[in-house]
Amino acid sequence: MPAAVIALTTRERARRLVRPAFPRRRGRVVVVQRVTELRQAMRHELVDAAIVDTAVGDEAWSAAALAREFPSSPFFMLAPLWPSETPQFARAASLECVDVLGDGVDDAVLAALIEPHRFTTRFAIALDAPPPAFGLTTALQREVWRTIVGRAGRATTTSVLAEHFRLSREHLSRSFAVGGAPTLKRVIDVVRVCVAAELTKNPGYDVADVARLLGFASSSHLAATTQRLLGTRPTSLARLRTVDIFERIEAARRRGLEG
Repeated sequence: MPAAVIALTTRERARRLVRPAFPRRRGRVVVVQRVTELRQAMRHELVDAAIVDTAVGDEAWSAAALAREFPSSPFFMLAPLWPSETPQFARAASLECVDVLGDGVDDAVLAALIEPHRFTTRFAIALDAPPPAFGLTTALQREVWRTIVGRAGRATTTSVLAEHFRLSREHLSRSFAVGGAPTLKRVIDVVRVCVAAELTKNPGYDVADVARLLGFASSSHLAATTQRLLGTRPTSLARLRTVDIFERIEAARRRGLEG
């Protein structure tokens, strides 16, 4: 399931603005009307970005305050760009919202303004090149890596990837694991754990939330995957950077070879 762009608004005009900006191939749009619905959506959807319409009044600022709880998902305020609105711009910045979108001014470039800040976009850029220790050097290996990274930790399978690349599962698995590279399943799990590490840094998420957002069967499933790859618990992931995760995995691989 694609990551979601969530819009908090009660205006039909705002809904008509947001939905066409994010067609299904670029993500799903979820429209909510209250901050309680937004909070619930944040804990049940992998959220690429949140757009909060200032026209809903005090509810908008309660929603904007969630930016501090969920820093992985950028928050944008949708507001008229009038001089009288300047205090609202300052307020949005103080709540750690990324930007204010000009209602009626930025309509045509709404998606372009949000795109660089989306969670999945930032994650894909950060992990565009696989770690050298993985030995993913062929064109196919690197394309598969980028496809997995582009899913930002959401559950995927060898069958889904094989269909995407129009190859059989067996051929894709063999072609990916050449030259001492890790198996396709292992790389899928590594990327999912990297995303889990990022999400656990959000004060608004607990381990159960992260497991649910990434499609793990349960918190125990996430814990078992984390323990197998890193020898640590999910509660410790928040302390790890992506580079730390790769270093731990490579260290474990070397120990296995030496043993």
